[in-house]
Amino acid sequence: MRRIGVVLLWLLWRLLPARALGGLGEWLGGLLYAVARTRVRVGLTNLRLCFPELDETNRKRLLKAHFRALGRATLQETVSWWGSRGEVERLTHFEGTEHLMPHLGKPLIWLAPHFVGLNIGGVRVTAAYAPIVSLYATIKNPIINRLMLHARTRFRRAEQHSEMYSRADGIKPVLRAIKKGRPFYYLPDMDYGARDAVFVPFFGTPAATITGLSRIARASGAVVVPAITRQEGGGYVTRFYPAWDNFPSGDVTADTRRMNAFIEERIREIPAQYFWLHKRFKTRPQGEPSLYE
Repeated sequence: MRRIGVVLLWLLWRLLPARALGGLGEWLGGLLYAVARTRVRVGLTNLRLCFPELDETNRKRLLKAHFRALGRATLQETVSWWGSRGEVERLTHFEGTEHLMPHLGKPLIWLAPHFVGLNIGGVRVTAAYAPIVSLYATIKNPIINRLMLHARTRFRRAEQHSEMYSRADGIKPVLRAIKKGRPFYYLPDMDYGARDAVFVPFFGTPAATITGLSRIARASGAVVVPAITRQEGGGYVTRFYPAWDNFPSGDVTADTRRMNAFIEERIREIPAQYFWLHKRFKTRPQGEPSLYE
């Protein structure tokens, strides 16, 4: 069944242009919203915690828009798997490169939160600027897992390949790559448990948040330049933001709170495009009950 799914994705990519893939993906996302009851419950719980000012009708409307955005990204991501460099470049554009260029070749962290265009943006910046280093969590479908990893390396010669490490590999190989001048495409905004995490507010609710951004920046001497990829028109825009001043500050908790506050600001700009289906508040402070039951 897994192979059949990948074959279907390949056929769709072969038969449809990127814009049509996006439209079909939005339709499929709307269909998934109607049947994926468990994920809908998770998403509505997250939205209730993060947007208490919205009533239930508007939270459901926002979550359905998210499913549509996620469906669109899923099908259009096939362009980064199998499309040509030109097709990838036409699908994704850049803004704010003046914030990026002075730091290329130096220790650099691209803070890339979990918006739906995350993977497409990662492939585009790798093709355009530099091989990167990144951490990944293995997904259940091994074929999709290989395709996603391959996409980050396919536009560069072997000696310039990006370095992709499992979270189980630890942080040492990442630090070595950063010090060599490879940008670290970093996704630290999910609940990975209590280890190496602190509870800091995320839309006002304490959330277990890993402290890696602060610790890695200090250990590597890297500058932090946020990179957010959003859906716009029929394609995507990866926007680079100004490098953070006074980071790390010496206070890991304050640095982690600052990261969450920045992500909140970006979510409020494009709320339907943030990944709401993850149990962001799964880990609770000792003694607190689950928020998802």
